[in-house]
Amino acid sequence: MLPPYLDGGGPAARRIMAGFLGYTGERQVRADARAASCEVKATTCYMCACRCGIKVHLDGGRIRYIEGNREHPVNRGVICAKGAAGIMQQNSPARLSKPLLRTGERGRAEFREIEWDEALRIACEWLGRIRATNPQELAFFTGRDQSQALTGYWARQFGTPNYAAHGGFCSVNMAAAGLYTIGGSFWEFGEPDWDHTRYFMLFGVAEDHDSNPIKIGLGRLKARGARIVSVNPVRTGYSAIADEWVPIRPGTDGLLVLALMHELLHAARIDLDYLRRYTNAGYLVVSDPHAADDGLFARADGKPVVWDASRGAVLDASDPAAEPALGGEFTLPDGRRAVPVLHLLSERYRSQEYSPEAVSGRCGVSAEVIRRLASELAEVAFDQAIIHRQPWTDSAGRRHETMLGRPVAMHAMRGISAHSNGFHTCRALHLLQMLLGSIDCPGGFRYEPPFPRPCPGAPKPGRMIEPGQPLDAMPLGNPRGPEDLLVDAAGAPLRIDKAYSWEAPLAAHGLMHMVVRNAWAGDPYPIDTLFLYMANMAWNSAMNTAETMAMLTDRAADGSYRIPRIIYADAFFSEMVAYADLVLPDTTYLERWDCISLLDRPISKADGPADAIRQPVVEPDRDVRPFQDVLIDLGARLGLPGFAAADGAPLYRSYADYLVRHERRPGIGSLAGWRGSDGRSDGRGEPNPRQLERYVANGCFWTHELPPGQRYFKHANRDYLATAQRFGFVESTDPIVLQIYCEPLQRFRLAARGHGPLQPPDAHRARIEKFFDPLPIWYVPFVEAAIDAEEFPLHAVTQRPMPMYHAWHSQNAWLRQILSQNRLYINRARAAALGLEDDDWVWVASHHARIKCQIRVMEGVNADTVWTWNAIGKRAGAWGLDRDAPESARGFLLNHLIPELLPESGAARCVNSDPVTGQAAWYDLRVRVEKAAAREAASPRERAEPQFPAFPRRPGTSSPPPIIRHRLSAAETAA
Repeated sequence: MLPPYLDGGGPAARRIMAGFLGYTGERQVRADARAASCEVKATTCYMCACRCGIKVHLDGGRIRYIEGNREHPVNRGVICAKGAAGIMQQNSPARLSKPLLRTGERGRAEFREIEWDEALRIACEWLGRIRATNPQELAFFTGRDQSQALTGYWARQFGTPNYAAHGGFCSVNMAAAGLYTIGGSFWEFGEPDWDHTRYFMLFGVAEDHDSNPIKIGLGRLKARGARIVSVNPVRTGYSAIADEWVPIRPGTDGLLVLALMHELLHAARIDLDYLRRYTNAGYLVVSDPHAADDGLFARADGKPVVWDASRGAVLDASDPAAEPALGGEFTLPDGRRAVPVLHLLSERYRSQEYSPEAVSGRCGVSAEVIRRLASELAEVAFDQAIIHRQPWTDSAGRRHETMLGRPVAMHAMRGISAHSNGFHTCRALHLLQMLLGSIDCPGGFRYEPPFPRPCPGAPKPGRMIEPGQPLDAMPLGNPRGPEDLLVDAAGAPLRIDKAYSWEAPLAAHGLMHMVVRNAWAGDPYPIDTLFLYMANMAWNSAMNTAETMAMLTDRAADGSYRIPRIIYADAFFSEMVAYADLVLPDTTYLERWDCISLLDRPISKADGPADAIRQPVVEPDRDVRPFQDVLIDLGARLGLPGFAAADGAPLYRSYADYLVRHERRPGIGSLAGWRGSDGRSDGRGEPNPRQLERYVANGCFWTHELPPGQRYFKHANRDYLATAQRFGFVESTDPIVLQIYCEPLQRFRLAARGHGPLQPPDAHRARIEKFFDPLPIWYVPFVEAAIDAEEFPLHAVTQRPMPMYHAWHSQNAWLRQILSQNRLYINRARAAALGLEDDDWVWVASHHARIKCQIRVMEGVNADTVWTWNAIGKRAGAWGLDRDAPESARGFLLNHLIPELLPESGAARCVNSDPVTGQAAWYDLRVRVEKAAAREAASPRERAEPQFPAFPRRPGTSSPPPIIRHRLSAAETAA
């Protein structure tokens, strides 16, 4: 039976919606659709970041039906509401249809349509002048696209260090913590061992991201009777089907994890053999408080050393015959003292500071539950260990007849990342996994190629050499110490977002959320052009939304805009379009070639590397071009190395041509499958002119299956490391040592203490000293520490619903029928204490601003937390929606309440971000909730606040249609 809000559309409409939502009648709808199809094309979905395989059924060149590709390694035929609704994404009235040039005031959405020749000429005039004089005056930032291997390469060749993608306000804590600790990370670069895990813990995982693979995996766990524990302030989706929901207070996950470690250490339930063999647990750490190498690893001939317990001497830590001592204090050859890493870890976390009783009150999780969770982890890891009868050879050449598995797996996402203490929380979670011996073993967390990589992996961030020349490396990287920062002689940042400066040294993804403010303020310097792609920085991708819009339109004393030029590329009329000077309209994902590359964010699984493409399944019916094609065209017109030959001729005809012929290194290109002139090489080989044809024939994906002996212990598996070197994932076959103790962090601390030629400015010394601890720490989130918590007693967080992924989807005609207005959800008992009931209008105030919205009460939320669905709220007139659409009339954003800067203090004012990585601290928000006055809430047309002037319709468009109809077949119409 259909939900009431979908009934009443007639038998045919009900059958279509039934199939779309997975209700009864799905098989009949699929059969009807197939019968009506005259052509089927495979491609890769882009309705979220899962990158599922889909088959698009066409009738007369128009999309008839989308189904999952049963052969695809990601989803195995499963399709979700988002994927099926790709039809309505393609039919959206919000699609841009022609290049636009601003004619009125910025922010009023007043444009005239222009031709592509004029648009590209203008862009080249602006960009060419910058490149010739000062390339850093271009800030090029991309949103939730999946072509960062291209966009990052383009920025490097242009010569600007001011490039990043959306990770800085999404997942950089997760990525950086993983790369500096285990050489990989959660998110899209690792997965639980779904076939062998017996105890699965999720931390801060919402349902929108990687949802089909997780749903498939959870189904397998449920079928096997594995235990699922979800640690999350909100009980929706995955938490709702978990065997246990732990309703933690936001921002305290790290404290809970350290308490679990406390219990395991006191019970001596840790895997000493794993720690000794695969981690730096035995490395000796210099204990010489006033020395320049205090807290660094003791070394001989430049290599870390251990104390060999059997020989009573210092040995090279990489010596396979060494038997490292894991506790005690030892004398180095130079007479100084040193202790093993595990000794430091044990001393810290065995402290009563991390006991369940000490952390319980702050976490909102009882001491009894914490002790039980630790006991359950230990029982499954050690008493239910797996013996996997698979021979393998480790990196020291030792043959093992079996693989020892610890069937405890963990997965984490934005819920723990988007806090100002998130980097250390993510690190703590990886340490917990290491103590249990559950990294890349049977039953544990598993790497997905091209990971693992050395810790930290990737190159150092690129520096500008001189105008007209490329950077000396890719713009994003992983510093190993102060010498890798992008700062000038005085310690001032060299990037507009201040990534890789003393304000955010390990900013592996950049600080996209700070670009507009810094560009507006000319801090650390002015820019000329802000070039954005799929980055809705005027609305749901901005903290401090109202002030951000004001910054985009603000003028200097001479009347010119403080951000002189803004180029924006997108497929849809988002809020950001209105603030652009030049708009370059993109295609939809069903109208272009695309690449899900091993150089970027591939579709690999733990059993082997994989990548994929998108192919055009329909032709655009508008004057739009794929942004990747436009970027390659601009690169050639600007004469960028790598895009134009010495005589100025373009090197590539299109992005499709680039995918086939571009080589990042000899033999390594965008795609790993069917390389070589004959198409018989995988991973490495010369370009194959028919490569895309081979992908299309194979369903638009390529996979390589690792032999069974290479599938686990990839960080120390000799045969896997040889394969990884052949594919170009790693430079050598040396083992990848897991980093309990993160030495690069200590290098920054030493600089803060006054050691070395590069030291932080005085304003940052104390901050670096405190937060760059080489062992994980926990601290109160910055906003919470800076305000009166009694005045703002509630945490406020957002998450995305399973049937929607981003701002794109709350304009989708089918998905809007599921959710077109968000509410503020509040715990039932807390609501009663505040005198609130369902549908009440309330004011929600932070220390920064306030909003008005409607509430819903529920049981499944931490009593000290309120939450809502993200990105449902829209500005009136945007996204092709009617001005009175529920999304703009009653939808709202918590973004309005979140400042990008912390409250004023006596020290230098800091950004509202993690101090290590610059990750935006979206989830540190604290609020109070008050019922709106009766006169404010009486009208049935009550609107959410704040409201902003509605955008006019863009040129060439009429009023939004009240109903969007997907064409039915004659048979269905008759029915």
